[in-house]
Amino acid sequence: MVNGPLKGIKILDLTHVWAGPLAVRFLADLGAQVVCVEAPSSRGPRVFPSSPIGGWMGGVPGDEPWNANAAFNKLMRNRQSLCVDMKQHSGRSTFLQLVAVADVVIENFSARTMPSLRLDYDVLREANPNIIYVTMPGFGSTGLYKDRVAFGPTVEAMSGLACMFGYGLNQPRNTAMALLDPITATNSAAAVVTALRRRQRTNRGCRVELSLHEGGVAYSGPWLIDEQLGNVPRCIGNRHPGMAPHGIYSCDTEQAGESWIAVACANDHEWRALYPLIDAHGRVLNRSWSLSQRITHHDIVDECLSRWTASQSSQQATTKLQQAGVSAGPVNTAPDMIADEQVTARNFFVDYESHGIPMPGNPVKMSELNTHEWTASPDLGADNADVLKRWLNYDNSQIQALEEAGVIMDAPPV
Repeated sequence: MVNGPLKGIKILDLTHVWAGPLAVRFLADLGAQVVCVEAPSSRGPRVFPSSPIGGWMGGVPGDEPWNANAAFNKLMRNRQSLCVDMKQHSGRSTFLQLVAVADVVIENFSARTMPSLRLDYDVLREANPNIIYVTMPGFGSTGLYKDRVAFGPTVEAMSGLACMFGYGLNQPRNTAMALLDPITATNSAAAVVTALRRRQRTNRGCRVELSLHEGGVAYSGPWLIDEQLGNVPRCIGNRHPGMAPHGIYSCDTEQAGESWIAVACANDHEWRALYPLIDAHGRVLNRSWSLSQRITHHDIVDECLSRWTASQSSQQATTKLQQAGVSAGPVNTAPDMIADEQVTARNFFVDYESHGIPMPGNPVKMSELNTHEWTASPDLGADNADVLKRWLNYDNSQIQALEEAGVIMDAPPV
């Protein structure tokens, strides 16, 4: 058990993919007691036709590939696994018994899934009037789009975010990372904590609904206001309407290991510090240029800055710019990020998983939280007996009967 502010809170986790599991990981890291309720085929088949996104733990699928999915394991720490077939009557009945003693049920299925299993909020509330039920369908459970298939990249585009990503009106881009999933995950974790706090005062549970789509719409920036005021927002790539220069610049252009640096000149003071570095002879730029003048001359400023960054590594350029008081940082690859001296000094990455693979820690730092208490992602159905004994006081004969009936399992079906 993780000793944290949510210690003692029991969560039934029915989530999958990214938004849901990440939300629950936040809560589990904070000490909630989480049981991942998994369908027998939830982690895939016994034999995988190809490698999953993110690859395998240790680089190979091993004898149990369903337990070696690296992206899955990254999200599933600090949980127990109960593998139960809820399509069977006794499996559904067992789940509802767990609901009766739980605090939270959280899922991110489509809007149709839980009603089709006859496990919507009304049913869960009948089993436990104080239950907090969290659902996060792509478009919510009402409206014209409620039954549409939703994935992060497509919903991101519909949210209005993609209209401002890219390098021109004819080249809109997605973030390439399904940004709405972590947005919704963060919203969901905050919503659970809020609902728990309210239940302390009212002694009532509730239904919490989050929409991936609306999570993205809520992140719309000043361009939304611009549009309403009759202006026409435009994509400006890596530039910024209130800073100049601002962008990503190539480094080490004469070397095989070319790298990049991000530079953001926030004000006139930073411009005066940057100026002598990129125009040492004072023949092209002007130290006294205001923001509007720098925006007007952004192309020539970029040319000078690019020429300067090209002569050194991203780390060398970052050090010089930071010493001058200019905001800058290297564009890190995944290996760079893991080796970064800042995250290393703060012990952000943890390697409790098998094969010593570093995994992201928790960005929340609290004196009560200790990563040494964390546990690795459980194997499918590894905690069947323990969960049923601890949560429901089942005896060995009851557990054995469920195993023999194929209601609980520890491997995908043959």
